[in-house]
Amino acid sequence: MSLCCEETFRISPGFCLLTAWFAAVNGWCLTVVVLGAAAVHELGHWAVLKALGARTLGLRIGVLGAVLAVDSRGLSYGQELAAVLAGPAANLLSAAVLAGVGMETAAGAHIVLGIFNLLPIRPLDGGRALYLGTSWLLGPAAGEATARWTGAVTAVVLAAGLGWLMIRSGGSLWLLPAAVGALAAAGRECFEK
Repeated sequence: MSLCCEETFRISPGFCLLTAWFAAVNGWCLTVVVLGAAAVHELGHWAVLKALGARTLGLRIGVLGAVLAVDSRGLSYGQELAAVLAGPAANLLSAAVLAGVGMETAAGAHIVLGIFNLLPIRPLDGGRALYLGTSWLLGPAAGEATARWTGAVTAVVLAAGLGWLMIRSGGSLWLLPAAVGALAAAGRECFEK
């Protein structure tokens, strides 16, 4: 099972523009640190999926993050939950190791990415984990309802908080993609069936 050969790999033009803009403003060193944290995150998912025998179908990288497409048929709720939580776990473990060797900036990037992805908003890992855990305990209908309403409320609160922070910080546009993504997630949860 190879991500590079038989599966699809797509990078959006928007991601390329955002990365170039980030590098122009913050330098390539910080850009590489952030992209490295994202790569470790996806490798965490991939390693657990591979260990469980699930087939990866592709990787899409866009402005709002990466999506690893997987054929999850045959995985139990518990196995899928382990794979979902492996990305944030990889980031948090990496943060501990990097902080231990004095690489605070890299550790910080891993902590932020790991914790952000644990927010209970779909399509983030936390939203998927909430759905899977609730479905495992109470059934798919309860999992869907819990993930839908928890995700919508959390996304609205996050978007409002990011909007407030953008205003307070003098218009930091780096928070705009996350705020727009949170509003889009809230809209999907509230209005899509």
